[in-house]
Amino acid sequence: MSWNTKLPLIAILRGITRPEAGEHIEALLAAGFDAIEIPLNSPEWEESIGDAAQRFGDRALIGAGTVLQTQQVERLAALGSRLVVTPNTQPAVISRAVALGMTVCAGCATATEAFNALDAGAQALKIFPSTSFGPSYIKALKAVLPPQVPVFAVGGITPENVHQYLAAGCVGAGLGSDLYRAGQSPERTAQRAAAFVQAYKEATS
Repeated sequence: MSWNTKLPLIAILRGITRPEAGEHIEALLAAGFDAIEIPLNSPEWEESIGDAAQRFGDRALIGAGTVLQTQQVERLAALGSRLVVTPNTQPAVISRAVALGMTVCAGCATATEAFNALDAGAQALKIFPSTSFGPSYIKALKAVLPPQVPVFAVGGITPENVHQYLAAGCVGAGLGSDLYRAGQSPERTAQRAAAFVQAYKEATS
């Protein structure tokens, strides 16, 4: 089981609009990111994800977050999405996305949810919300998970604390409001992306 990106940091562009998505994704790719998630509670997500998949799909793992229903998975597959990130553990959503050839990072909080997600075929897990549980919880949970399963910390991750979650056994993190907030400039996204990449490199060097 593997996570097929060069940098195990997932950019979460919650609330981004179709006209601005391209510039922000370009800034992220320039910083070294190669996994981009546009949550489905963003405006015009179908257009944004479809455009991004067509334009950047050969350079990054492009897809959706906050995926809750199998109907959404079907639509995402038609749009060319290759990444599905869920906030919860819904085996039907996970198994359908896997069957359609997508990479799934499934949200979970407990050992039961984690193993249910893996049984459904998820290739990676996200512990959400990570800062509510803390690194020590994730380290304890990792002890019972198969060692080859990539675990991502998501929820409250910053350049200042990401090293704690990597030390706890996470392969990487999903980055939300500390990377991108709706309405910010591409320059701000570039600055925040660079800070996260630097923090990751320092923590793993």
